[in-house]
Amino acid sequence: MTALTLSTAGAATLRADALVVGVAKSGKGIVVAPGAEAVDTAFDGKLAAVLETLGASGAEGEATKLPAPAGLKAPVVLAVGLGAAPEDGEEYGTEALRRAAGTAARALHGTKKAGFALPVAAVEDAEAIAEGALLGAYAFTAYQESKNGKDAKKPLAEVALLGAKPRDKAYKAGAERAQALAEEINRARDLINMPPNDLTPAAFAAETQAAAKAHGLKVQILDEKALAKGGYGGILGVGAGSENPPRLVRIAYTHPKAEKTLALVGKGITYDSGGISLKPAGHNETMKCDMSGAAAVFAAVVAAARTGVAVNVTGWLALAENMPSGSAVRPGDVLRMYSGKTVEVLNTDAEGRLVLADALTRASEEHPDAIVDVATLTGAMVLALGNRTFGIMANDDDYRTAIHEIAEEVGEQSWPMPLPAELRKGMESPTADMANMGERMGGGLVAGLFLKEFVGEGITWAHLDIAGPAFNEGGPFGYTPKGGTGSSIRTLLKLAERTAAGEV
Repeated sequence: MTALTLSTAGAATLRADALVVGVAKSGKGIVVAPGAEAVDTAFDGKLAAVLETLGASGAEGEATKLPAPAGLKAPVVLAVGLGAAPEDGEEYGTEALRRAAGTAARALHGTKKAGFALPVAAVEDAEAIAEGALLGAYAFTAYQESKNGKDAKKPLAEVALLGAKPRDKAYKAGAERAQALAEEINRARDLINMPPNDLTPAAFAAETQAAAKAHGLKVQILDEKALAKGGYGGILGVGAGSENPPRLVRIAYTHPKAEKTLALVGKGITYDSGGISLKPAGHNETMKCDMSGAAAVFAAVVAAARTGVAVNVTGWLALAENMPSGSAVRPGDVLRMYSGKTVEVLNTDAEGRLVLADALTRASEEHPDAIVDVATLTGAMVLALGNRTFGIMANDDDYRTAIHEIAEEVGEQSWPMPLPAELRKGMESPTADMANMGERMGGGLVAGLFLKEFVGEGITWAHLDIAGPAFNEGGPFGYTPKGGTGSSIRTLLKLAERTAAGEV
């Protein structure tokens, strides 16, 4: 786990293994960013010229290592690109700082201590740099070992943040929030990256129980017997084909001064084969990530508790493994959901909406002020928005807009999506109250309309389809690693904070 400190040292006097500075692009070439003045002085004012000679441009994602000159205590200088330099009188954006810090942390894997001398004009800047560095330092090495038996390469061990004010309560609070949030995002990443033979529904529930005990949260776990007794036909139906039975987990954080309650519901398919409607070759290999929504909800609840947000946050994790077998649900079967509504299963690979439906109905029974569900729900959303943007649907346009604005503020790419009423007709069934499939075109919106049917009357609800950004199959970038990303967790925590403040 990477440590975070607010250093009182200057860039020239900090004793560390590396010193990170920022540079940016301008019409005249590279610009050295604020925070790096002492380093530029050590290069006789020629840091930008040296970097340009080496081919650097200051573009986002660039990282250039240099041997430190005399006058610096750190032996290595790492210059990271911040992208376009801001106009006169403006500051660097927090997301640019977050990404640059993440790029630096990734470039410094195996380093013990690095000082980050990036531009800090306000508390928000320091917090963004801390978040980016701690998220960029992440590495999933639990299952890796080199041939000679030595441990895999270790991530950056300590981040020393320069330019902040260690004795200022606001800066200290910002650093503490960044550390708690990053640690919970990285916990979610670990769960997403964990092989499905180890992260079964029961194992995921046990992880939740352990975290609840550590942070004073209430937890309730419904096993297959309790689910059967309660009539949770959606969760039981999806899990029927697996030797690893399903679970429904409730994890709750309460605050003595809370005036509102936010319910979060996460899709937790610990492995998705597609069931009898088996996925084609090439689509199974990453399906351990189909529990990313539940991981996000779990992390958000714990992060809310660790940061003391004055709102009650309840997380519902709908956990199941979707497998084909003689006991698996078949296309054409009818399930009676927890709500009492019957659903004809036309495609067993549209299973996420079935487990979420039961959890949404159960969450509604507690009459929260709002419900937000998070799921890697549809390939259609990836086709619509790509691999880095999640879709937002809601039964309230203002709430959808608020979540979109929050996501943009915290640096998570999102886009508001509609719920066209005419698409509901495609889910009509001659056998049951409705089917779990509708029109193929607009499939992500159809899934949202399905979920809407199971939200309690009068409850504000939003649905985040994170199928694109939840799992990065490409190369790492910024603070985003290859594999599980922890998508939407920052948005959920900020939403909880805004709910506590009465702003949404």
